Amino acid sequence: MTAEVMAADANWDPALSKLVSSLKETETLSSEQEIDFLKTLLESKELNALVNVHSKVAKVGRDDKLAPLLSTSTQVLLEVLEQLSQRCHLSPICKEAFYLLQNPHLQSLLCAHDAIAQKDFYPHLPEIPVEMDEDEETIKIVQLVKSNEPLAGAQSAEPIVGATIKTDEDTGKIIIARIMHGGAADRSGLIHVGDEVIEVNGINVEGKTPGDVLQILQNSEGTITFKLVPSDGKGGQRESKVRVRAHFDYNPENDPYIPCKEAGLAFQRGDILHIVSQDDAYWWQARKESERTARAGLIPSRALQERRVIHERTQRDTTDGDSKKGSCASICTTPPGSPMLNSSSSTSSCRQPKTKKIMYDLAENDDFDREMIATYEEVAKLYPRPGVFRPVVLIGAPGVGRNELKRRLTARDPEKFRSPVPYTTRPIRQGEVPGREYIFISREKMEADVSAGKFIEHGEYKGHLYGTSAESVKSIVNAGCVCILSPHYQAIKALRTVQLKPFMIHIKPPSFDVLKETRTASRAKSTFDETNSRGFTDEEFQDMVKHGERIDFLYGHYFDEEILNDDLATALEKLVNCVQRAENEPLWAPASWVQ
Repeated sequence: MTAEVMAADANWDPALSKLVSSLKETETLSSEQEIDFLKTLLESKELNALVNVHSKVAKVGRDDKLAPLLSTSTQVLLEVLEQLSQRCHLSPICKEAFYLLQNPHLQSLLCAHDAIAQKDFYPHLPEIPVEMDEDEETIKIVQLVKSNEPLAGAQSAEPIVGATIKTDEDTGKIIIARIMHGGAADRSGLIHVGDEVIEVNGINVEGKTPGDVLQILQNSEGTITFKLVPSDGKGGQRESKVRVRAHFDYNPENDPYIPCKEAGLAFQRGDILHIVSQDDAYWWQARKESERTARAGLIPSRALQERRVIHERTQRDTTDGDSKKGSCASICTTPPGSPMLNSSSSTSSCRQPKTKKIMYDLAENDDFDREMIATYEEVAKLYPRPGVFRPVVLIGAPGVGRNELKRRLTARDPEKFRSPVPYTTRPIRQGEVPGREYIFISREKMEADVSAGKFIEHGEYKGHLYGTSAESVKSIVNAGCVCILSPHYQAIKALRTVQLKPFMIHIKPPSFDVLKETRTASRAKSTFDETNSRGFTDEEFQDMVKHGERIDFLYGHYFDEEILNDDLATALEKLVNCVQRAENEPLWAPASWVQ
């Protein structure tokens, strides 16, 4: 095969054709035997095929790098499910797609896709090492564009853009203490925890304090240049996927121990937080779930918040300060990072109080619930299942109207909404029908069933036992109906289980004046009078308000919704909307319920 023929063949590699042509120029310099050997080799189909394969692979690796269109398909799936859940009643196609996307095999496939898509399988050549003396340090120069985002602070230090700094206790040098997820330093991928700061905008920071560095940054405009000595540890932060529901209010402006108030994230009880980093034992990084693109902020960790609460209770309950000073007080009044906070002895001295495990009494006997420390609860989206409805639990102060709301909701659609008949050991009264108002059984039988775990909630009132059997609730759910419960508020924790997965609503009383005005106008009869022949007294109205506040204080973090019962008709419509949400929408619930 001649070089001209090779060149004319579009499938033949042009580089090989050029090499064969160039052999003519070497004929006078080389032996005929060598020329023939090279021609045979270059004109072989096998070599040409190998060169073509090499060219195509090299071209793909250089120009057409294969990359997934999306590496977060699982998150897109959840968002699509959330949108479809709101339209299932409009179209059978939407409903079919909604159930199809809940298929575990499809979801597992997308999870596997994301796991692969987030990795880089292309080979990377190592960087060419720079020859240097053994004692010479590696220096990296990083430039960040100064933006309007808040500056983040450091413990006993001042802030830099998107990161926190501090003075190393051993060396006295300025080092990077924390990288704020979503901040400028994090987005650059070039600044890592432990890096030593040498210069900022050409100004040497040796011997300076973090406050001095802050001043340099505040006086800088546009691009900020850092000269850093890399840390020994590897950089790169991966966001965690943990979501939690906050069980308390937090405002960094009122926190004297936060490393930097500007870096803090304020939130309220009930907010869903995405915990992006738990690397620090005392200060987590988080952003609100509703603000997915926002820079992460600092919030107290679960351990730190528990210690604070214990300290506050200790301070409140201590009558003799000198005799009862303990390490708990020292821990919470010492800024994070101090030797006291990091000592191992401090942990054992601040154990969480034990919670009494007793059957609730309808008298004032809920002080033990105050011992529970409400911080954060890990949550996940709980998706509705066709034909299986979550029990709806109405919690409220005695007399606030939760039973009336339950009665009216059931009356709207008796085939859909049903309530289990409670059990009691009290004697039957005139006009009552067994199995309608109550199921009447002996105390011995009920105590035996309670011990056998047959009641999901039970209690004692005026010497008689009351309770709801687990089997009665199960039968309502299995029948495809919505089970409506209105137990005493002390039964909340007994009902809030993975087996029931209840949707809990707090029926709250309005203020005393509104409560008295509305109940008097509607001629409401007192539920505290067994004959039901008189209206509520001022004392009973005051008790309702007090109990509403007590329920909110002790159990407010457990509720999925709150309804103010200032007008019965309005409250009923709100209740219907809440029940529809529980039926049709994916809602946040304890993570253990979803697993």
